[in-house]
Amino acid sequence: MDISELLQLGARIGDRLVERGETVAVAEGSCGGLISTALLARPGASAYFRGGSIIYTQHATRGFLSGEIETPPGLRGASEPFVRYLSESVARRLGATWGIGEGGATGPSGNPYGDPAGHVWVGIWGPSTVTRHHLTGDDDRSRNMVAFATVALETFADALA
Repeated sequence: MDISELLQLGARIGDRLVERGETVAVAEGSCGGLISTALLARPGASAYFRGGSIIYTQHATRGFLSGEIETPPGLRGASEPFVRYLSESVARRLGATWGIGEGGATGPSGNPYGDPAGHVWVGIWGPSTVTRHHLTGDDDRSRNMVAFATVALETFADALA
């Protein structure tokens, strides 16, 4: 998927959120803001987009999200427990119906935890809670950023269905 298709997906999700009267908040790491960008590109996004943060570092995660819910012991980035924590924390912090959390390793190398480039976890928290793991098999940073945002939005679209 290219960036224009990503923006179209974000607009379709925005339409659904408006129809349902629901809101979303985002905590994304390795996507660098692309999930939020896709959701904000639709005119009238303020009706459903509560806000987002780029939690690329532990400093950002602690600064933006800590204290809203209890941090699970031994939490590490780019894992299923991490994206569960992100998605619930950001939704609760911003009073949103839904939360999207994302963490991965875009490349060109893996992350400090030993995960390979192209590894991402996505978490959705709200009326339904979903996590998804995806491996692109690619070490290209830019392509992985778009791929990770796409996985996050597709996972969210599935949760909205």
